[in-house]
Amino acid sequence: MAAEQSTKSVRTTDVLATGRRKTAVARIRLRPGSGAIKVNGRDLEVYFPAIKDRVLVSGALEQVGKQSAVNVDITVDGGGPTGQAGACRLGIARALKSFDAELAEPLRHSGLLTRDGRMKERKKYGLRGARRGTQFSKR
Repeated sequence: MAAEQSTKSVRTTDVLATGRRKTAVARIRLRPGSGAIKVNGRDLEVYFPAIKDRVLVSGALEQVGKQSAVNVDITVDGGGPTGQAGACRLGIARALKSFDAELAEPLRHSGLLTRDGRMKERKKYGLRGARRGTQFSKR
């Protein structure tokens, strides 16, 4: 019975996608609407107070001119604000590609469908960080 209810909650017009950046993971639900963007149940301006992060998140929508045509619900966790904004951008671009196949080419040419694979380098033994050695003492 519970399985039937969960399948009914997802509309057939909804598009689901996932975006990742550093250690952040964003799950995107895209549906036709008026252009509202919710991040973890809050408005975009409330969740990302920095303008650079808001521009990063909504960049894919503005690139293809769909900012007022779709509603976006985002669930993001892990990482910091910049990583979360990058994960949201990749997820929105992937969702737009699934939403309308004609948008794949402009998104690909702007580099929005490419995952940024840079991660934090691990610490090595005998060093203070990934590459920094111990401080030299002459005496």
